[in-house]
Amino acid sequence: MAALSEFIRTNFPTWRELFLYGPPMFLWAFAALTLAAWLKRKHNVRTGYTRKIFHFAIFFTVAALQTTMGTRTVCLFGAMTSLVVAFAIVRGDGAFHYEAIAREKDAPYRTHYIIVPYIATLLGGLTSSILFGPAALFGFLVTGVGDAIGEPVGTRFGKHPYRVPSMRGVVCTRTLEGSAAVFVVSTIAALIAAYALQGASLPIGHRLGLAFLIGALSALCEAVSPHGWDNFTLQFVPAAVGYALM
Repeated sequence: MAALSEFIRTNFPTWRELFLYGPPMFLWAFAALTLAAWLKRKHNVRTGYTRKIFHFAIFFTVAALQTTMGTRTVCLFGAMTSLVVAFAIVRGDGAFHYEAIAREKDAPYRTHYIIVPYIATLLGGLTSSILFGPAALFGFLVTGVGDAIGEPVGTRFGKHPYRVPSMRGVVCTRTLEGSAAVFVVSTIAALIAAYALQGASLPIGHRLGLAFLIGALSALCEAVSPHGWDNFTLQFVPAAVGYALM
């Protein structure tokens, strides 16, 4: 509890930061969701893709902010993104922005499966940042890129589905092809994170072994995590492994 209080005190934005950075952050997150919605409405892009386009844009921004400006700005961007997601949820079924992130296969609990993954995202980011500091970058990149690739690859190329746990009776499947994509891209993401944090000072063998381990564990986490909660495990586990082994 003390660590949480200290984290909030340290990373709570000043009024200057709120007014200087808050509006452009909100507009950027809103633009990312609008792009996803436009692709869904005007070009009939599947929700599995448009949802991940928004997911990728947000996590890429988080990773960039963490690397260049630190956790304080990540927290502010998270707050602005939360407002954008809340706007979409309030608009509800059939609304332009809502339909970009509400999967048809989650019916009749489409809103539930927007809220739960978003809560999992916030909890994963907060927990990783408190416990592992800058190593949270591993989780940001793995979740933003590795996890983002799994569903589109599975949707397009998946031939070997398997069931995963889910709440409210919604049938949820993933595919071996999607999980393989998560492994490959998460390994690359972990390599990038290791270089961003340690540069060339970390021996290449150590860097490769770390990335391979994080990639394998990320694919496993994505495969066994309950539907909607992989955004937590795919941030926490890579951050924890990166922190421990670097």
